[in-house]
Amino acid sequence: AQISSLKPVKVETSPDGTSKFLFPLEDGNSVESVLIPHEGRLTLCISTQVGCRMGCRFCLTGLQGFARNLTAGEIVNQVLAVRKAIGRKRRITNVVLMGMGEPLDNYEQVVKAIRMMEDEFGLGLSGRKITLSTVGLLPGLERIFSEGIRFRLAISLNAADQETRSRLMPVSRRYPLEELLDLCRRLPLPPRERITFEYVLIAGVNDSVKDAERLSQILKGIRCKVNLIPYNELPELPFRRPNPERVLAFQRVLLEGGYTAPLRESRGQEISAACGQLRGKVLKRRGSPQGTPLSSRP
Repeated sequence: AQISSLKPVKVETSPDGTSKFLFPLEDGNSVESVLIPHEGRLTLCISTQVGCRMGCRFCLTGLQGFARNLTAGEIVNQVLAVRKAIGRKRRITNVVLMGMGEPLDNYEQVVKAIRMMEDEFGLGLSGRKITLSTVGLLPGLERIFSEGIRFRLAISLNAADQETRSRLMPVSRRYPLEELLDLCRRLPLPPRERITFEYVLIAGVNDSVKDAERLSQILKGIRCKVNLIPYNELPELPFRRPNPERVLAFQRVLLEGGYTAPLRESRGQEISAACGQLRGKVLKRRGSPQGTPLSSRP
């Protein structure tokens, strides 16, 4: 199935310029893309699955369950559709596979989509302009690097110890934090390339100075930077955003440890730009089922 129309069924734009698109699929499902303007760049965050199997406790997409994988065409068509929607005066500079779904859980179609985006007869994007974000599926990570696919790697880390990460991200029970970081040290990164670790700061869960000190220790030996993202609160979930003082104290520890640790402000809060929010609102209005619930997953 492809995106049934190159016109989104719903578009919301926030005062900061972030736009969220909801695309209908031919089988009645829908996926989200988010367009984010920032410092002269225009980054499009696209989805790779309808829902997600990973079940991260702080993510609304995980609560909605998993419906199916997207095809390579459906992944690439999100870029084409947004290009068409914004017109020729604005150009998408970066694409991040960081929307709904876990890219490495849809390996074949995601690799095909990346190759289509990079092909000069496709979208003609440089691999340096494409970022794949993963929770850390180790077999997929090893495989994609062995196949020489060009992209930038982001890893959703969100904790500095195995126990906390396992609570937040059940996938860490299968692929422990220590094994993930060991693999990161061995990955054949191109010269001057770094792994980006995404760290969502959640009040009282992973935002203490002790957490920051532990994070600074465990990332030693990895060419990386750490994106710090204060949690975008959701009414459906119990987690809360830390106060600014705790966020800055956490960042200070990493900076003093020699890491690049930019603070990423939450974008598009007025339009429910967190993954799964816009789709969730539409599903709720329809009274539609939201895929496989967490409790029934293997």
